[in-house]
Amino acid sequence: MPADLLDIFESHGIARKKLKTELGLFMQGERDVERYREAGITWWDYCGQTLVNSYPTYFEKLPPLIAQINEEKRNSKNYVLFLGATGVETNQAPCLSLVQFQIDEGELVVSAYQRSSDANLGLPSDIYHLYLMSRQIDLPLKSITLDLGNVHIYENNISRTKDLLAGVENIKFELNV
Repeated sequence: MPADLLDIFESHGIARKKLKTELGLFMQGERDVERYREAGITWWDYCGQTLVNSYPTYFEKLPPLIAQINEEKRNSKNYVLFLGATGVETNQAPCLSLVQFQIDEGELVVSAYQRSSDANLGLPSDIYHLYLMSRQIDLPLKSITLDLGNVHIYENNISRTKDLLAGVENIKFELNV
């Protein structure tokens, strides 16, 4: 249930704080991996010093879009954040490809498409980021719908995923890049 998922995020302070901080850095357009590391976010270390053509490249477009939605609040308009290719060399193409905000009878409907999703790593983070985005819009949230093109768990993380589902704490996954 959606409420269960929200409870999972809201009851785990460390993950919630890191994901909120990460989205904030994305929205500022921060590309320096050291800034993420300073905030306790180390999962981008594999990219090298700079995130190239990655989430900050796209999410820095989000603050003006949110401001426009809050100002206009038009039922007849689809507000879209497209996270597609820019032709720039990349070290991490965004898995989350498109986010659409609509207003339906005074309530916010968020729809997103994710081209690829590591079910035990990226998917929970992306879902929470969508929720955090919705909280910045001055409307009650009606729904979040996420369409997934490819969902997977890498073979080297299967046993850790089973441990996580069994309730084992402090699981560390390997990144597959």
